[in-house]
Amino acid sequence: MNIEYWRTEIDEVDRELLRLLNRRARLAMKVGALKRAAGLPCCDPEREGVVIRALQQANTGPFDQRAISKVFGRIIKESRRVEAQIDSVPAGRRPAGAGGRSSPQQQVA
Repeated sequence: MNIEYWRTEIDEVDRELLRLLNRRARLAMKVGALKRAAGLPCCDPEREGVVIRALQQANTGPFDQRAISKVFGRIIKESRRVEAQIDSVPAGRRPAGAGGRSSPQQQVA
């Protein structure tokens, strides 16, 4: 197999990762909307720690634990950013259950 074959495989995985990351962001927006409606704090560092530790335990490599922490820490950070922008998204394009205001400091894991 040549380099083009492996690049095509990587491109396919990248597209699947993108699909899954967008799905995760939509779910995080729903959780954030429910938290706002219930008057709960959106930032939950304990939950984030649980999520990252569970992923580190499930990790079989070749990424090391630090890489898992960095990658998923960034995913969580981007989920926070998306949630903060929810009011700028037209109502018809929001996931069901998403709405209301949030600040950039709010976070959903």
